[in-house]
Amino acid sequence: AEQAGVAKPVVYDHFRTRNGLLTALYQDFDARQTALIDAALEGSASVLEEKASVVASSYVECVLAQGREIPGVLAALAGSPELETVKRDYQLDFIERCRKALAPFTGPRGIMQAGFWAMLGAAETLSHAAATGEITAQQARDELYETIIAMIERSNR
Repeated sequence: AEQAGVAKPVVYDHFRTRNGLLTALYQDFDARQTALIDAALEGSASVLEEKASVVASSYVECVLAQGREIPGVLAALAGSPELETVKRDYQLDFIERCRKALAPFTGPRGIMQAGFWAMLGAAETLSHAAATGEITAQQARDELYETIIAMIERSNR
């Protein structure tokens, strides 16, 4: 294998480590997801139902477009403190984007941080279930939409 020049995977020549490769994969995933959601939010009407639908559909569609690899990348990222920090930073950025998009529809207290973490957990789990065929993409979108609407309704109580 050494004589043929294939003793070391080519991808590791560029990334040096498995963690470097996983980080790059996750960064690419996040950049696509962010661009997709930003464009959809900008093009949507300023009504709660539309914003909630855009967040739900964009998140699920992005994960489905990435195929089955992203849930594995997310799981692998959780295994390393260094990579967990990268994932957490992107999660916080997504939560902040959602907070801004949904702010016009919330009650005076706004939405508690726990609500956004619950929404993100639902988004990740539902998208994974759709990607693995356990539920349909439409079921994932619908359930995430209802989760977002319920979160907003709670903020108005």
